[in-house]
Amino acid sequence: MGTARSTSRGALAILCTTVACAGPNVGDGAGIDPSSGTASASFGEPSSGATGGGPSSGNDSDVSGATDDATTTAGGNSTAGEDESSGGPSGSVDGIWISAEELLALPIEGPAWDAVLAAAQADAGTPDLSNQDQANNVRVLAKAYVCVRLDDAAMCDAVRTAVMAAIGTEDGGRTLALGRELAAYVIAADLVPLSEADDEVFRAWLSDVLDEDLDGQTLVSTHETRPNNWGTHAGASRLAAALYLGDDTQVERCATVFRGWLGDRETYAGFEYGELDWQADADAPVGINPVGASIEGHDVDGVLPDDQRRAGAFAWPPPQENYVWEALQGAVAQAVMLERHGYDAFAWQDAALERALLWLHEQANYPAAADDTWIPHVVNAFAGTSFPADVPSSPGKNLGFTDWTLAPQ
Repeated sequence: MGTARSTSRGALAILCTTVACAGPNVGDGAGIDPSSGTASASFGEPSSGATGGGPSSGNDSDVSGATDDATTTAGGNSTAGEDESSGGPSGSVDGIWISAEELLALPIEGPAWDAVLAAAQADAGTPDLSNQDQANNVRVLAKAYVCVRLDDAAMCDAVRTAVMAAIGTEDGGRTLALGRELAAYVIAADLVPLSEADDEVFRAWLSDVLDEDLDGQTLVSTHETRPNNWGTHAGASRLAAALYLGDDTQVERCATVFRGWLGDRETYAGFEYGELDWQADADAPVGINPVGASIEGHDVDGVLPDDQRRAGAFAWPPPQENYVWEALQGAVAQAVMLERHGYDAFAWQDAALERALLWLHEQANYPAAADDTWIPHVVNAFAGTSFPADVPSSPGKNLGFTDWTLAPQ
């Protein structure tokens, strides 16, 4: 079961012992100042000049209750982090999700690594961002990991080909598919730099795709109105894109919306909720119920009401609703990216993500299974908890392989 949070920065503090961390900003900390960095590793030479993937200057069909995815070096990504006294950012590490330096320090033996290698060696198929069930994205992510860790030129080429092939394939799909699929390609491009020409094309498309109309919604509008798995997946892909593009305003907006989803309604409360049966306070609905919340005398502290409602009206013992775990895939992905760029996201709203897992384990008796098994590794690493965590884990709909990337060293 989960244990009390032992540190507000968890894994980030460990990363700073091996990866250069950006120092705190001068000023009030309310904004985000990008500072670029590059990894020392070289790998996989592209066909023409390369550019770092870091910032430049400058299944669910529910629609109720909402208006409803030469030598190169690893791209450095650092955005100033959160100033604890002001609520703004204060320090960061390189890499949107993970950096080349971190990958190079990881072991290349054991069941977790074997799972990464097997996924990387599998045929990823043709990218299709309109297919919400395609696993191509996480296989491409695995190829990026192997490209960097083994300096495997063929893997690097496969990543670059897949990233560019993904462009435009969102057409005809929905934002759920784009939200699930996009983040892994962005992170892969961050780790395996594209040629200068391809990076220019990728950035232009990435900037446009955030506001592309897909079945009446955009990735941004889905993030800001859907307080369930649709919104959390959209938020993760939106945030990954913003970090890749170095769009400080977009990053800060993502942090604001995420904080509101966790329950800080004073920061953001623009969501459109469905049935309110699982909300502890129907007059002030939130993405995760607050500390001490109860309904009819039962503990609902940590419930994700807008996904738990998919199991039906409030009932006890609580139904085991898989959409809750899917929403956590997107939420945990956002939290990691925000933590790496200086926001203390795992501590927000009384450690809301930790409380969500605690409720699933202790009240619903529903630990992670199948493609959710990568999630506990993340929460354990960043929140200092000890939730059951499978090794090898299975990658999710958006990310995975965290039993390798976050394994205790």
